[in-house]
Amino acid sequence: MSERLSQRLSAEALGSLLLAAAVIGSGIMGERLAGGNAAIALLANTGATVAALAVLIALFAPVSGAHFNPAVTLIMGLRRELTWRAAGSYMLVQSAGCCAGALLAHAMFDLPLLQAGTRVRFGMAQWLAEAVATFGLILVILGLRKPASAPWLIASWIGAAYWFTASTSFANPAITIGRSLTDTFAGIRPPDAPYFIAAQLLGALLALVTARYLFPLYSRSR
Repeated sequence: MSERLSQRLSAEALGSLLLAAAVIGSGIMGERLAGGNAAIALLANTGATVAALAVLIALFAPVSGAHFNPAVTLIMGLRRELTWRAAGSYMLVQSAGCCAGALLAHAMFDLPLLQAGTRVRFGMAQWLAEAVATFGLILVILGLRKPASAPWLIASWIGAAYWFTASTSFANPAITIGRSLTDTFAGIRPPDAPYFIAAQLLGALLALVTARYLFPLYSRSR
């Protein structure tokens, strides 16, 4: 493995770990402080996620592209902006990083490290929501004109989708896997996770097709 690829994979792993820890940890904190008010807990979860995501993208984009998301990596592979060998490695470390992020969140809040989600997230409405959330995320990425705008545009989309989608916008297969390992506010039952991932990948592929039509100068394959 080249030193450059090793650095990129390290950035993807660390960024995924910190993102998952932010998502899950803020959910735990929000639920503890909200006194049973789910709207306040979700608001806290949203704010922390948006802030962490924006910072992590700004920090790691120059190193690895700051995907932190196998759906994003898949699209970059299809666009030939990433070799399939590198893409496969990205997806592996993203998933491992998100799983490690769940453990880190548990450790920070003195919870059992090993858990399984019990929150039911199943049904056509949830799957449609995940497809829409991921579609929008990929469309934002492929439609970007200025890379410097990526942190706030991407984070803003995810923050908005927390509230207008029924699923609260996972939009990320690696995060979905990580969130299946926590029985907290941000969790999901492991049996529900594959359906979320399928919907996310479908939304990503639809966004690629749409972007090629809407943004031909920016989204054509290289």
